[in-house]
Amino acid sequence: MAVLPEFDIKTTVLLPVDMQQAFDEPRWPRRWNRAVDSNGLALLAAWRRAGGTILHVRHDSTEPASTLRPGQPGNAFRPGFEPAPGEAVISKSVNSSFIGTDLDLRLKRLGATQVVVFGISTDMCVSTTVRTGSNFGWRMTLVADACDCFDLPDGRGGTIPAEQVHAAHVATLGFEFCTVTTTDAVVLALAD
Repeated sequence: MAVLPEFDIKTTVLLPVDMQQAFDEPRWPRRWNRAVDSNGLALLAAWRRAGGTILHVRHDSTEPASTLRPGQPGNAFRPGFEPAPGEAVISKSVNSSFIGTDLDLRLKRLGATQVVVFGISTDMCVSTTVRTGSNFGWRMTLVADACDCFDLPDGRGGTIPAEQVHAAHVATLGFEFCTVTTTDAVVLALAD
């Protein structure tokens, strides 16, 4: 069982990354984690019950054909992941939630010390956000079972299954950039 290090809900921010409808569109490859939505919704509910701060990240692509471009149906948050009143949205157009946004400044103004991250996709925007956050000096925590990613081409005509992509990135992030935990561990820590 993963253990979340002790944290102060007053100085720890939950950061859902790119929980958007575009990733259900058929043009995207197969995803693996059927529990990504239920785990993410459990985190949001527990965090709100505990009175914690949530900053939602939305990818607002600048690419004309992107399913994540503002004005496209896919840009919308997944059902249940819409921000509640008083919860801010960080709009980004690159992989890292810290680049080209005011996320770092917002965290400083909140007096945050730690950021708990989940979302889509593990190997792209989630990983880049965790790495950048760590490089900026934030204590980063990844809720691995509330993340999802896609099958990827291996460059040799084959496919790397999404489960393997996820596992490799979680291992890399946990080795150097963050603490890795589970939804159950976070919910349990918040209930104490």
